[in-house]
Formats: sequence, structure tokens, C-alpha cells
Amino acid sequence: MTLAEKLAQLGGYWDRATSAPDTAEQGEHQDVAPLQHAFDEAHRPFATVIENGLGQLTRVFGTAPVSPEEGVKALRSAQEQIMSASRFSIPAVAHEECLTGFTAYGATVYPAAIAWGATFDPSLIERMAAAIGTDMRSVGIQQGLSPLLDVVRDYRWGRVEETIGEDPYLVGTLGTAYVRGLQSAGVIATLKHFAGYSASRAGRNHAPVSIGPREFQDVILMPFEMAVREGQVGSVMNSYSDLDGVPAAASAELLTTILRDRWKFEGTVVSDYWAVAFLDLMHRVTSDRAQSGAAALVAGIDVELPEADGYARLAEAVASGELDVRYVNRAVLRVLTQKARLGLLDPGWEPVPAHTGDGTAINLDSAHNRRLAREVAEKSIVLVSNDGVLPLNDRFAGRIAIIGPTADEPRSFLGCYSFPNHVMVHHSDDDLGVDVPSLLDGLRDTLPFADIRYEQGVPILDPDPRGIDAAVRAAGEADLVILAIGDLAALFGRGTSGEGCDAEDLSLPGLQDQLVRLVLKIGKPVVLVAVTGRPYALGQYSDQCAAIVQAFMPGEEGAAAIARVITGAVNPSGHLPVAIPRTPGGQPHTYLAPPLGHHSDGISNLDPTPAFPFGHGLSYTRFAYDELRTSAAQMATDGSVTVSVRVTNIGDRVGADVVQLYLSDPVASVTRPVRSLLGFARVELGPRESCTVEFTVHADRTVFTGADLKRTVEPGEIVLAVGHSSTDIAESARVHLVGRTRNVERPVLTTPVRVRRSAGR
Repeated sequence: MTLAEKLAQLGGYWDRATSAPDTAEQGEHQDVAPLQHAFDEAHRPFATVIENGLGQLTRVFGTAPVSPEEGVKALRSAQEQIMSASRFSIPAVAHEECLTGFTAYGATVYPAAIAWGATFDPSLIERMAAAIGTDMRSVGIQQGLSPLLDVVRDYRWGRVEETIGEDPYLVGTLGTAYVRGLQSAGVIATLKHFAGYSASRAGRNHAPVSIGPREFQDVILMPFEMAVREGQVGSVMNSYSDLDGVPAAASAELLTTILRDRWKFEGTVVSDYWAVAFLDLMHRVTSDRAQSGAAALVAGIDVELPEADGYARLAEAVASGELDVRYVNRAVLRVLTQKARLGLLDPGWEPVPAHTGDGTAINLDSAHNRRLAREVAEKSIVLVSNDGVLPLNDRFAGRIAIIGPTADEPRSFLGCYSFPNHVMVHHSDDDLGVDVPSLLDGLRDTLPFADIRYEQGVPILDPDPRGIDAAVRAAGEADLVILAIGDLAALFGRGTSGEGCDAEDLSLPGLQDQLVRLVLKIGKPVVLVAVTGRPYALGQYSDQCAAIVQAFMPGEEGAAAIARVITGAVNPSGHLPVAIPRTPGGQPHTYLAPPLGHHSDGISNLDPTPAFPFGHGLSYTRFAYDELRTSAAQMATDGSVTVSVRVTNIGDRVGADVVQLYLSDPVASVTRPVRSLLGFARVELGPRESCTVEFTVHADRTVFTGADLKRTVEPGEIVLAVGHSSTDIAESARVHLVGRTRNVERPVLTTPVRVRRSAGR
């Protein structure tokens, strides 16, 4: 291959001419990616770009509302042109977003990633990802830009909804399950954002990241390592962040030393959109675009997305000797190896399956998909508090006031990277591409005998108080109030959650707090339903609400799922993947904090204790834990121990519980979290049924980054505890690690779990 042919394999092409309904309106508010409008001058005609081949096609389906059939036709045409234009007839990898499902018009919108965390169900998330991958592969897509493995460090960050939670083991376990599911369908998964993005200062998008090496290794990197080593992920995307002054996109330590040398990653690294250009435009560590391209390539980014800009300028740097051609060859070999593994280099390869788009309608929102979307939604909904008002009898015939801005806004169920909120919002006010009933619709269907009155009260974000009086009157005339508050996801400040929609504090958006206080003041039983992408400070209302239901952007089937939980058709089983704060301030805070990060018994006047902790979740039945046992009182620092506990459903209906195993390290050579999640198991039990849950804990699971910055397993006493949440601990046992201190380069990352059924008490 010539140098020009090699460089062509390292870039993408994005046809974004139709990304807005009116080209005169294109600009910052029509962007579907950060600062898209700033790069128009680098955009070249397709025929010019593909003269020597092409690495990737960017978002053929996910840029404008094209039907699946139109998308297939466009993709097939583009691939045929690419193969015809160059000597070697090498097709491009076609990639799309897929965080809440295939981001395409008419494709199923699944719950947001924060809802996956609430399920604590890796097998379910793997099935969901496999369904997403199957749809993508069926129309010719080979790579998906998911999952996001950033660990939440500050709830104010707008992209909390895209994360799986605040615990690295939960994030890593479910993220790895997603990788396995997507790749089982023949679609490459892409981990993002590697790494540190979620630890930005004050939770502000793209803000600098100042983080210590221990927190970075033990919290931020752990999920990525799991997905690379355990999931064999095919691609990684860099973070936009700078880490202590070094942009991730130019960090050879991150992209080569850690990712490839230490973890043995063999796939491709792709840039986040325009991250290469940001090296000179935003980070200012290079003087021009060509230098940015060289810095990113040397660091370890193989493909520049969404289109080639910096990498398209590298021929002169190679010719002058400023850039060693071996870095180009290294990246090209990785790209071509991946294309070969995908079958793109096989004789007779077809851009899309031959039968696809031949006149037969393509259904990307099948009944199977919708059933799966509802299952994820139902298992993700968290019953946060309940004084006994729930479940409502489905024959309830009283007066219900359904109040609040998310009650009749179906888009509130959908994440920022769902097609309706990410793209369709620029084209239509009412066409979502898929059927998404509102919560009001779902409650009317589920409570057909109730006398329902609806009042919006206030908009989600706009400070318009004109509807408050009507809402308060409706509450006063009702027997029961269902108050639906929360978020509307969008991009770059146009919503209350999502990329670039960061929050100053954790007060509810707009005038929603005012609405909640005035409705609660009436004194009627209130079921507060939070449809959100981040946790808000609901603790200030917990004593006044009859019940609180948390739904983390539950997708297109969210209405039915919430309604079925409220009526008891579904026994709630979600658990919080993030805590619910007591007050709007006090961020950042995480349950993983060391002792000084928790309540200080008067040393500070501020109490960061959440109202409802990580792992919390109620049910319409109750579960008891007893007979905690360990297989030994001692464990070698290179050994393992089995922890078992009996779980019994002591209620009168079938239910599911999440059994959580936590580690505490009372005395260590560096400060350690008071408690951290070691493992979990979701179990479903009938009334009076019991089971025994067994966790196999390797000593490596106690590893931490020591004072010498080496990953360390050290002797001493640890506490293994089983609980209903990170603070509600039912049983615990002490185990002594004995032997020498070990430095561990590649520790055991997972805690195997086994569930044994037994007879009831």
C-alpha cells in the first residue's frame, strides 16, 4: 500500500449534510456531536475522501431520519463506491451509536445505561446487547460506539444517565456483559471514554480532571480492564479529558502502556469525535492539526473519527521525517486485521445481507425487542420508599390526580443518545419513530376504574409557574396524588440531562421543587415518581411522601413498566446504582469514599450521608439473610475463600432481591473505602422459599494501589459483609489474609457466584 492508501484506512467519513431539516439553521443548535459546526472547513466531498480507500463510515443511519430501507440503500451504495474507487477494494467499517439501542429511526429505544445498573442483572444486559447487535448487523453495521464505562464521580455531570453507576465493579460487570452480547452478534463494541472523563471538575463536561493515581487505577480504570481482559472487547474510544494536564488523546501511557502492554488489548483505538482536533483547538498542546494528528497516532489512536482531518495531513510529516512511518504501519495493521476478522476482506463480501432492503420491510422495533425493553425497564425501577400505599389495587376506583411535567412527556423516558432525543428532535416535534406511550397513558390503561385528572403543573425546565395553582387544586380534590417529576434529555444545554447538560446542584430542574413542596403541603398521599437521568435530592421529601419510585430513563416501554410496578403487577426489584442525596449540595460524594469522606461526627457541619444509599431498593415482599459462613477463617494472600449466605423470602409473594457482598479493610497502608462492592447476585424466590448464595473471593479482589503506586495485596484482617445495600448490612465475617505482601500486575477481577436452591423454612 502507498502512504496515501494507508492513511485513508485511518479516517472516517460523515455525510452530515442532512443532519438538520433546514440547512440555513445548521449551526451549534443543530449539532449532533460536540462542536460539529466548527469543523465544516475540513469536510471534503465523498468522492475525494475515498480515492485511496476509507477506514470507517460514520452514522449512515444515525444522522437523519432515514427509514431502515433508505439507510440500507445508502450504506450499500457507499460501500460499493468505496470498493470501486481504490486498488484493493477494501470496504469501510460502518459504525453507529447504540447506548440505548441502535440509534436509528424506527429502532427500539431501550432504557438508558443508568437503568442497566439498577437491574444488577448482567445476563439481562447481555441479552439486550445481543438484540441490539443483531439489528445493527442485519443492516450492515459492524461497530457500535458503546458501552460507556465511566464511573460516576459527581452526580451533577450531565452524562450520568449514560453511565452504569458509581461502583466500578457494577460498571465493569454489566459493561462486560454488554460487550459480550453485542459482539456475539458480530458487532464490535467500543468502550468509552478511556479514561477519566466522569471525574471532571465540578461535574462540568470537558472540564479538566485532577485525580490521584490510586483513584484513577482502583476506580476509573477497573471497568475498562474488566471489559478488555474478560470481555475481549474489539475497540476503545479515548476520553476528551486531560488528566493532570495530559490529554487522553495524546497519552501513550494510557493508550499504549496501560491498554496494550499491560492489559494485552489487541483491537483498535478510535478517537472520540474531533478529539484529535481538540489537541490544538482546546487543549493547546499542539500548534496545528497535523501536529495533533501525529501526537494522537504516536500515542495509540488508530482511527480518527468522525472524519479524517489531522490524519489526512500526515503525509508531509512522514516525508519530512517528523513522523516515523512505523506508527502509520502499526495503526493500519490493526485496522486491516480487524476488518479481516469481520470478514470484510473475504471474497464475495456483501455490504449488507443480500436479502436486506430488497423490498421487504425492515423491522427494527420488533415485538421481541419491545418485550425485552419492558423487561429491562421493569427490573430497573426502584421502589425507594413506601409507607404501604403501594401497590395500588388495579381496581382502585378513587380520584387520582396525576401531576407533573414528566407525566405526559414520553421523551422523558428516553436517553440523550436515543434517536428521538439525539436526532429526531431537530426534525419533528411529535414523530419519535417508535411508539412511546406517556406515563399518563400507562396509568390510565392500568387503572381503568380510577377517576384520573391530569395537570402538568410546571414545565420540565422553563420557569413558568402558571400551571401550579391548577395542579394544587387537583391535588386537594384527589384521594391520591401521583406526582411525576424529572428530566428531559438533550444535547449541550438544551435539556436537563445528557451530554453538555450539567447541573449546578441537585435541585430538581426548573420550578419542579416548588411544585413538589406545594403539592405535599396539601397533605394528601403522594406517590413521587422520579423519571430522571441522575439522582436528585429527593431525601428532602422522603418523610412527606407516601412512596417514592425512581425510574432511570426506562425507554420506550417505561410507561407500562412504571404503571405495572405501581399496581403490583410487577414486584419492584431495582436497586440504586447511585445514591439519592439528602440535600441539593454536597457534591461530589460517593459511597466509595475513605473514612474522612463520610459523616464526621461534628468535625464538619456538613453531613454528606445520602437519604438512600447505593444498592438500596425495596420490594412488595421482604428478604431475610442468615447463616453467613466463610470456608475458612484465614486466606493466603494468593488464595481464596468462599462466602455463603442463606436468603429467604419471608413475604407472601414472589420477588427478586439483589444480594450484595461488600469488602471493608479496617487497617491498610493507605486509606481505603469504608466499604466497596465485591460481588452481587440477583435471586428470585417464591413465598417462604430459600436459597444459598455462594461467592468465591480470591485474595486479588482485595487489591489496591499502594503507597508505592503498585497494585498490592497485603496481609491483615478484612471484613466480608452481606447486605441489602451499602449501609444496610445483615451479616458479616472477619477473615485474615496471611502470607507475604504481593504486588499484582494482572489481578483476578471478578467474584464468581453460585446460587443453590433449598426448601423454605
